[in-house]
Amino acid sequence: MTCRVKFMGVRGSIACPSPDHVVYGGNTSCISVTTGAGELVFDAGTGIRGLGRELLGKGCKEAHLFFTHAHWDHICGFPFFTPAFVPSFRLHIHSARLVCTPDGIRETLVAQMEPPNFPVPLGIMQGIASHHAFDVGECIEPYPGVVVRTAGLRHPNGACGYRVEHGANAVCYITDTEHVPGQPDEQVLSLIRGADLVIYDSTYRDETFSSKIGWGHSTWQEGIRLAQAAGVKQLAIFHHDPESTDDVMAAVEAEAKAMWSGAVVAREGMELSYL
Repeated sequence: MTCRVKFMGVRGSIACPSPDHVVYGGNTSCISVTTGAGELVFDAGTGIRGLGRELLGKGCKEAHLFFTHAHWDHICGFPFFTPAFVPSFRLHIHSARLVCTPDGIRETLVAQMEPPNFPVPLGIMQGIASHHAFDVGECIEPYPGVVVRTAGLRHPNGACGYRVEHGANAVCYITDTEHVPGQPDEQVLSLIRGADLVIYDSTYRDETFSSKIGWGHSTWQEGIRLAQAAGVKQLAIFHHDPESTDDVMAAVEAEAKAMWSGAVVAREGMELSYL
């Protein structure tokens, strides 16, 4: 069974379309995971707009959308996700019960589409088939043979990490999270152990991390350390700082490859497949 991962948005904090953000991309967080059983989507940053066009273009009729948390860069693309407006589409929304979303993300999605924020209410999105609020640590089976495991992450207001298992494949999505220097996060290690791919919050770098403590993000070096400790096959450096231009990201990519050959810097539109 093949599992295909596509990066639709790789930035954190805010979208940054500019001539300096062309190679790696400027859209915020959105990942698609295509399995033989069906489509999974993670987060609804601005990258989800393009994904909506792709799903409808290939005749997709159903998808499960998982949110890590409700911060704006991870939800602001949702009102532009065209499949959710198609009555015949079946979109299933999943989100954790966190500090600021004790009943899941539904009310947050409703609020961002209420006046004066947006002119179109969530109720018009007839393609939404269900909302599922779960407790962190719960396992979800969106399709037969596809298991999604969850774990809590260190982030202001809370966040949820995911591990998708389908056949022999395991893909993990770990953003937004902050590490404690010298103390590997045991929850993250447990979730990612032996995975084919880990997509990890690498907003910063070790050398400048001390000034970012409390901001809720990690470094690409910590991502490599965790991946190596957990026996991960490949790490995707993700959630790039909007201040990091293509030149900066190219330097990160070269340094990361020198530190560990299993590291790759996520680029918008990049696809990775696992058998």
